[in-house]
Amino acid sequence: MSFALPLAFLLLPLPLLLRLLPPATVRGGLRVHEALFAGVVPEKGAARGPLLAALAWVLLVVALAGPQVSRVSALLPASGRDIVLALDLSGSMLKKDFSLDGEPISRLDAVKRVAARFVAARKGDRIGLVIFGDRAYFAQSLTFDVGAVARAIDEAQVGISGRATAISDGLGLAMKRLAASEAPTRVVVLLSDGVDTSGKVQASDAAALAAQHGIRIHTIALGPEDLENQPKSRDAVDTKTLREVAEKSGGTAFRVRGMSDLEAMAASLDKLEPNPTDRPPLRYWQSLWIWPGAAALALIALLGWRRR
Repeated sequence: MSFALPLAFLLLPLPLLLRLLPPATVRGGLRVHEALFAGVVPEKGAARGPLLAALAWVLLVVALAGPQVSRVSALLPASGRDIVLALDLSGSMLKKDFSLDGEPISRLDAVKRVAARFVAARKGDRIGLVIFGDRAYFAQSLTFDVGAVARAIDEAQVGISGRATAISDGLGLAMKRLAASEAPTRVVVLLSDGVDTSGKVQASDAAALAAQHGIRIHTIALGPEDLENQPKSRDAVDTKTLREVAEKSGGTAFRVRGMSDLEAMAASLDKLEPNPTDRPPLRYWQSLWIWPGAAALALIALLGWRRR
C-alpha cells in the first residue's frame, strides 16, 4: 500500500496544537477552536468522547492522504491490429505429406494445429478467418474472441467451399473487409498449398492493391514440392506467386515443407506481428480512501448523537 498525498499526515497533530492556544475570542457563545473540533473536549459523563474524536480525525487524515494499492488488470488493451487468416481448403490440403510424432498427417491437420494455437495467443488483436476453394467466404468475421476463431479453424473441412484454389478470391475478400477497417495495422496471413486455378484476377495484382490500402500480406507456401522445380507435379505449390504477393504488399513469404518449418514460421510471424500477450501487464492504482472516509463519517455521526 502507498499514499497519493503522504504530506497530509502532517495534519495529524493539528487538534493538539489548537488545544495549546490561548482561549479564543468568543463568537456567538462558542470558542472558535472548540467549534471546529467539537467532541475533542468531552462533556461531563462522556469518557470515550476524546478517543472517538481522535480516531475520527486520524481516519479523516488517512482518507485525505489517499491510500492506494497496485493492481494488475486481467484485461488486455486492444493492440490496434486487425489480422485475417486466408486458409486454402482445396482438395490437395488432404494430402498426408506432413509428419507428427512419426505419424503422417494431412497438410490441413498440420495447419490447423499450428494456426489455431497461433490465433488463440493473439488476445488483444482482432482476428478473422476467410476460407477458400472454388469460392471464398468469411468463416469468422473480425473479432476479439480469438477462441471463436480458433474453433472455426479447427472445424474447417475440405469441400465446403469447393476443391479448387481461388487464391485471389480469398485475398480479395480478406482485403475488402480490412480496407473498411480503421485499425492502424491491417494484415492478411495467406496459407496455401497450390496454384491459383479459379481466381478472376491475378493474385499479384490483388497484392499490389493491398499495398495501396496499407494492407500487409504474409504468405505461407505449404508442401514439399515447388512448381518451379516440379512443373508437372499435381500437388506442387506456386511459391513464385506467393513470394510476389508478399513482396508487393510489404509482407514476408514463408516456405513450409514440414512440421518443423511450420513451427518456425509461427515463431517468426510472432516477431513480425508482435504478440499482444507479450506486453507488460496493465497496472493501475486502486484508491481506498472511501473506507477510512466512511469510518470517520460514522464516528462523527456517533459523536453528534452522543452530544445530544
